[in-house]
Amino acid sequence: MTRPVVLLAEELSPATVEVLGSGVEVRQVDGTDRAALLAAVAEADALLVRSATQVDAEVFAAGNLKVVARAGVGLDNVDVQAATVAGAMVINAPTSNIVSAAELAVALILASLRNLGRADTSVKAGRWERKQLTGVELLGKTVGIVGFGRIGQLVAERLAPFGVHLLAYDPYVNHTRAAELGARVVELDELMRESDVVTVHMPKTPETTGIIGAEEFAVAKPSLHVVNAARGGLIDEEALYQALVSKQIAGAALDVYTSEPPASSETAAKLLELDSVTLTPHLGASTAEAQEKAGVAVAQSVRLALAGELVPDAVNVAGGAIDDLVRPGIGLADRLGQLFTALAGEAPQLLDILVRGEIATRDVTAVKLSALRGLFRGTVAEQVSYVNAPVLADERGIRVQLETDETRERFRNVISLRGTLRDGTVVSVSGTLSGVDKEHKLVEVNGHSLDLALADHLLVIRYQDGPGLIGQYGARLGAAGVNIAGMQVSRAGNTPGAEALVVLILDEAAPRELSEEIGEAIGAHAIHPVDLVY
Repeated sequence: MTRPVVLLAEELSPATVEVLGSGVEVRQVDGTDRAALLAAVAEADALLVRSATQVDAEVFAAGNLKVVARAGVGLDNVDVQAATVAGAMVINAPTSNIVSAAELAVALILASLRNLGRADTSVKAGRWERKQLTGVELLGKTVGIVGFGRIGQLVAERLAPFGVHLLAYDPYVNHTRAAELGARVVELDELMRESDVVTVHMPKTPETTGIIGAEEFAVAKPSLHVVNAARGGLIDEEALYQALVSKQIAGAALDVYTSEPPASSETAAKLLELDSVTLTPHLGASTAEAQEKAGVAVAQSVRLALAGELVPDAVNVAGGAIDDLVRPGIGLADRLGQLFTALAGEAPQLLDILVRGEIATRDVTAVKLSALRGLFRGTVAEQVSYVNAPVLADERGIRVQLETDETRERFRNVISLRGTLRDGTVVSVSGTLSGVDKEHKLVEVNGHSLDLALADHLLVIRYQDGPGLIGQYGARLGAAGVNIAGMQVSRAGNTPGAEALVVLILDEAAPRELSEEIGEAIGAHAIHPVDLVY
C-alpha cells in the first residue's frame, strides 16, 4: 500500500517528524519558494506549515490535499474557505502556547511595575539610576483580567501566590470557575476603576477591537499599568499614548501591536519614545516548549485525519470534541451513507438523520458529518471529507435534518438515514453497534427489519416472494465463484407471497453483470450490489 505523503514546508522539530510515524512518507520543501511549493503539493496528502508559507486557493488547486496543519495558533496564512471548498481539513494547535502566553503576561506585569526594561538599558549604558527606577510591589494590588478564558485563567492561577486581588471581565465567563480561582466577576468599567494592573486576554474581533480606549483610561487610577500579550488592537494605541503622556495612567507593557513591527505604524511608533512603556517583539509563543507542543499536536491530528478519522478541533469542521459513547458510531454512519446511495441511486432532496437511544444524549454532530461523507463517496469527482460534505449537500440542494430521540426500542443505539427522492420515493437504512467489539449491524432497509453484519460486500434484492427463488440466485452466485457468507430474508408483514427483501453477505464483490442476470432470472423489483469501505 502506498504511504500518504506529508509535506513539511517549514522547519519542524524532530519530535514532530517522529509523531508522524513510519506510516507516512515525509518530504520537505521551502514553503517560501512558490514554484517549488506548488510542484511538491501535487503529490502530497498533507501539508505542515508555520507562519511563512502562504496556503491559498492556488495551493489547493495544485494538488489534492486532505489536510493542512499550521504548527501554531493563528491561521492568517491559510485560506480556510478555499480549504473547505477543496475538502481539506485545516488544523492548528490552539492550546500549544497558552502556558507561554500566560507566563509572558506575568513577566510583563512585573517588568512594568519594576521598570525592568529601562533598568536594563540604563545599566548597559553605564548608568546607575537606582532612585529614578524605583518601582512598586505586586503584593496587595488589584489585578483586572480582561478575558477569562484559558489563558486568562492561567494568569489568575500564576498571580494568586503574589497576594493580589483578582477581578475578571468576560461576557462568557463561568462564574463558578472564576470564584474557584479567587476572581470576582465585574463589568469592564468597574474593573478599570479598581485595578492597579489590567492584563488583556481576548481574541480580536470587531466587538473586542479597542475594548480598552479613551473612556476606559478616563476612569482608571493614575497608578494603573496595562499589559497586552494577546492581540494587537485590543488596546487603542492612540488612546494609550495619550493616557501615558498625560499621566492618566502610570505604565504599559506590550508584546503585540496593531501593526508589527510597531515602527511601521505612525500611532504605534509614538509608543517607542516613552520610558513608561515596556515593549517585546511578539514573544507570546516564542518558547522552545510552545514550538515543540505545536508541532507535536498538529502531527497527531494529521495522523488522525489521514486515517480517515474526524479531528475534533479541526477549525473548518462543525462540532466539538467527540464523546467516547458517540465515537464508535462515526464509522457506522459513514457506511450507512454509502449503503443509502447504493440503494437510492441518486441524491435525496431531503435527508433525515435519526439518532436514537443512549448516544442521543450526547452531541452527535459528528454522526451527521460522517453520514454525509458516506453519502457522497464514489459519486462525486471531488474528494469527500468531513469538511466539504456539508458543502456538497448545499450545492445539490439537499436539505439535511438531524434528529435525536433518547428512547430505546429493539437496540441500545440506532442510527437511521431516511431520504426522500425526487419522485417521492422514500429510502431508509438503519444500523446499530453490537457487542463489546461494536460490530456494525444492519437492522433495517426500506422498512424491512433485519439483524445481520454490515459487511464489506453485500447484495440487496427486492422481489416477490415465492418458492425456489433463493436456490436460483444461490446457484448463479456459486457458478460464478462468489461465496455467500451469510444472508437474511425479510418479508413485508411476514405474509406469504408478499414482497421480500434479502441481504446477502458475500466474500467478494458481485460483478454488476452477474447481479443484473440474477435480477432478470427471478423477476426482481430491484437488485443492488453494494461494496462498502471504511
